Amino acid sequence: MKKIDELNFPDDVKYTKDHEWAKMEEGVVFVGITDYAQDQLGDIVFVEMPSEGDSFEEGEEFGTLESVKAVSEIFLPVGGEILAINEALEDEPEMVNREPYEAWIVKVKPSDVSELENLMDKTAYLKLVEFESESDSDSDSDSDSDSE
Repeated sequence: MKKIDELNFPDDVKYTKDHEWAKMEEGVVFVGITDYAQDQLGDIVFVEMPSEGDSFEEGEEFGTLESVKAVSEIFLPVGGEILAINEALEDEPEMVNREPYEAWIVKVKPSDVSELENLMDKTAYLKLVEFESESDSDSDSDSDSDSE
């Protein structure tokens, strides 16, 4: 896994505590997973996506990512209707690893644009990631000391 300073965190997207990103363009919210999330998951081999026209509430599970390590749920940062899915991910799920902010998973017509205000900016998200990384390394060092 990469160090945090080796990962990409754009300023022009909003972030969730579950490591999704959201970006509003012309009334449509693009949703994907962050560079941190794809790095933690490892090689992504399958993306399960909803159908166009499906509707979800803010924070509701809308799909899963299957990696060589685990299956992870993905949650919608804003409620709304799925306008499009990224069909390219069906044949090339590894695009999420290569370009997590280009390889959006779904496009959403938000039911309430103000829900974007509940998401984190880059600074807040970096604090979350740093805290989680420290927690992971603390538990790693604890297990190392147990084995000695």
